[in-house]
Amino acid sequence: MNGVLLILAIVAIVALVVVGVQRGGGKHQQTQLQDARADAQRWYERLGGQVLNLHADDPAARQALADASERYNAAGGQLQQANTVRQFELARESALEGLAYVRAGRLAMGLDPGPDLPPLASSRGVGQLTQEREVSVQGHAYKAGPRPGAETPYYYPGGRVQGRPVPAGWYSTPVWKTALGTGAGVLGGMLIFDALFSPAFGDVGYADGYQDGFDAGNDVGDTNSLGDLGGGDSAGAGDWGGGDWGGDFGGGDFGGGDF
Repeated sequence: MNGVLLILAIVAIVALVVVGVQRGGGKHQQTQLQDARADAQRWYERLGGQVLNLHADDPAARQALADASERYNAAGGQLQQANTVRQFELARESALEGLAYVRAGRLAMGLDPGPDLPPLASSRGVGQLTQEREVSVQGHAYKAGPRPGAETPYYYPGGRVQGRPVPAGWYSTPVWKTALGTGAGVLGGMLIFDALFSPAFGDVGYADGYQDGFDAGNDVGDTNSLGDLGGGDSAGAGDWGGGDWGGDFGGGDFGGGDF
């Protein structure tokens, strides 16, 4: 009889331990979820304040703020549907991307851009333009550079398009949107990127982290940088036709800080 009672006591203790562990794990997961929600909401609200209060007449600044507004709407939709930590992280990324556009718009307006932002996951290792570039592809001229202008009114915070690293900077046309489509548009977009970032420019080296980001793109099959993390789906890693790139790219990551 005593043996039976001992066994029952052991079983009861084990059951209590299991229940305690499960409850502790569930509480930890709930805390993580709440933290992720709060972090995403914080950046979303900060973006909203910037979008609602900034207005621009300059074409480049106006376009950057329009892109920021689009990311604000996207982040809001993601927040409404999010119920996992990962989904809240994606909403946070959309809000941060919107703030990157805001930062570019403020610079184009001659305003203080504010504190640096946390790094965008989608733009790690892609660098940023530090020199003006101009090429002709299929009879059309395309320009890109580190500063906004009448001929380069479209800002891009950097990322991967069809697996290829595209540095942050100002462009004459949002060719990354074309390259994310299908058919001839993709081919045209890729030709433009090949021309803009050809080693024929003979620049002085790689950006900080750029080669690592390029190598990582070749090692990883699918890189989702413009889809879940900022608008559109990126295909797998690409080949830029050789490993010896001209590198007029500066570092690609933002520092920490808040607006």
